[in-house]
Amino acid sequence: MRRLALIALMAGPAFGSEDIPDQYPGSVLYAKPVEVAPGVFSAIGATAPPTYENAGHNNNLSFIVTGDGVVVINSGASFLLAKALHEEIRAVTDQPVRLVIVENGQGHAMLGNGYWAAQGVPVLAHVDAAEEFADGNGQDLASLKSYARENAEGTVPTAPTEVFEDRREIVMGELSIEVLHLGPAHSPGDTQVWLPDQGLMIAGDIAFHERMPPIFEGTCTSCWIETWETAFMPLAPALVIPGHGHPTDLATVTHETRDYLADLRAKIGAHLEAGGDLAGAYYVDQSQWAYLDTFEELATKNAGVVFAEMEFE
Repeated sequence: MRRLALIALMAGPAFGSEDIPDQYPGSVLYAKPVEVAPGVFSAIGATAPPTYENAGHNNNLSFIVTGDGVVVINSGASFLLAKALHEEIRAVTDQPVRLVIVENGQGHAMLGNGYWAAQGVPVLAHVDAAEEFADGNGQDLASLKSYARENAEGTVPTAPTEVFEDRREIVMGELSIEVLHLGPAHSPGDTQVWLPDQGLMIAGDIAFHERMPPIFEGTCTSCWIETWETAFMPLAPALVIPGHGHPTDLATVTHETRDYLADLRAKIGAHLEAGGDLAGAYYVDQSQWAYLDTFEELATKNAGVVFAEMEFE
């Protein structure tokens, strides 16, 4: 089965909107996991920033039922989110969780590591993501406690137990799973989980859908575009589970990620050519992207970061 059909996930923007505070009131998870492809489930996080209402579940927490165990993608933003995801896995299958893969070094991918470590489950991360988490987990935990309050209980920053550099190939049950670092993108050690036989990519934060990508200081946007065009697109996934937003096709995430980055770089480049300064860069026209959630929070910030990046390129 090389080409996958989307399974009931091509919902309109309102379904993934940051205006919806909680889609699963019976759980600390923002949304109940749904089967997006045979044996592949994802709990789609809010497209809002982390809040008390979403308990920090604003990224996608996925798992793969292989026939010989379960592979989880992302520990989640807290001990309780990891535990809640595990409860959902147990409702789906009796197979044990054999591996957790984290997509980057941010708190919402790794702060749940401690739960999985307590279950004896290995946690795999890219070496650069592990280093980023080691440097920033104190701040990540302080932020979690600030917004999540009682939902931060039990969370203890815990390092991954295994690291990789370029790729790790896993055969489990009847599935071949490739854990990839395709190149520089959103943050250090961005990791993709590729199921080549199914044409399914659990992309992590190289890919965004329904919300604006945040651009961090130190992010190389030209590198992100190059990784997209030379390593990500050639794989031609039929279905992409992005780091944020609902599963969709390659064309959609290309438009809302690669095309957004290219458009912002073009606007900032023209501003620089005209002798523009940082103050003016905040006002470059990004109105065509106003339909994306977090536009109000991120558009001007992104413009300032890209101006600083491109000023001396």
